Amino acid sequence: MSAKSVAALAGAGLLAVLAGCGGNGESATDDAIAVTATDSACEVATTSAKAGKITFEVTNNGSQVTEFYLYGPGDRIMGEVENIAPGLTRRLIVDVRDGGDYQTACKPGMKGEGIRGDFTVTGTAAQRDDPDGGLGRAVAGYHDYVTGEIALLVPRTEEFVAAVKAGDVSRAKELFPVARTHWERVEPVAESFGDLDPRIDGREDVVEEGLEFTGYHRLEKDLWQSGLRPDSPEVADRLLADIRELARRAPNVELTPVQLANGAKELLDEVATGKITGEEDRYSHTDLWDFRANVDGSKAAVEALRPVVREREPALLDTLDTKFAELDTLLDRHRAGDGYVLYTDLSEQQVRELSAAVDALGEPASKVAEVVSR
Repeated sequence: MSAKSVAALAGAGLLAVLAGCGGNGESATDDAIAVTATDSACEVATTSAKAGKITFEVTNNGSQVTEFYLYGPGDRIMGEVENIAPGLTRRLIVDVRDGGDYQTACKPGMKGEGIRGDFTVTGTAAQRDDPDGGLGRAVAGYHDYVTGEIALLVPRTEEFVAAVKAGDVSRAKELFPVARTHWERVEPVAESFGDLDPRIDGREDVVEEGLEFTGYHRLEKDLWQSGLRPDSPEVADRLLADIRELARRAPNVELTPVQLANGAKELLDEVATGKITGEEDRYSHTDLWDFRANVDGSKAAVEALRPVVREREPALLDTLDTKFAELDTLLDRHRAGDGYVLYTDLSEQQVRELSAAVDALGEPASKVAEVVSR
């Protein structure tokens, strides 16, 4: 599909619909902190809160799709909500245990460092009561999932890097979507390391933000568009070093049940912002591999939380299971061998069908954090 076709879909409002999963049907909660986002401002009603569950109610009064973040020390992402289309409201629930200095950020156009502001968290939040251990088991189970995916990510990336350095373009092209599958499944955890994520997975747009274009997508461009360059082996070595650094840091990440729930929705937002538009793998057009991996990761987070959601909101769990199954069936139609057809092989109607299925799943997925945080 051409860029013109994608633009036509966006112009028809499809991307705005995706961006509005959870949309203006989300009513404000009494303790929510109101955030008003525009193209040039990010007005947060209060710049401090007590440690524990913090809820932000973000309304986009600008002309561009935006996103909202809460950053911790070292630019660690504590929570984010993407795809807030103009005129819509989205909620972000974060569980912040430690007091200290944090930052809020709105990102008009979903690019750059964002419009930032200081935010203070006071006190310390005790571990929430978990009488049956359900939430604790959910976190432990998901942590095992992440550990397993990263254990596969490292050797698959090693194989990919070896092919690049050997100048074996055909083999490197085969391995590119395979390695990225394991990255895309655990992307919310990987993104929490603000320094590693843009180096590993930054698209060419990062140059506009003053960053160097490196990682998977720089090598993707070399392989599919420009041909391998003199510095491609160096870029490959840096990618592998960053992946190994991710593997070193990941075991020390402290996750909360709310982060798991937010991660499930974030992965679907990733599909909506990059995969369904063909922007993510713009040179190789292997976007459906990433699409599948993001859905897998979202499903894994929900699965870890399944006992808790079943007990507190069984109807929501039934809806999630149905919508995941419907999306799985739709994706399976586009399989080709061990992988998927290229994004450019999809018709406009097929893109619309996939978009509608992601939208249908995103709405109930946006409610999981509220159920878990009760």
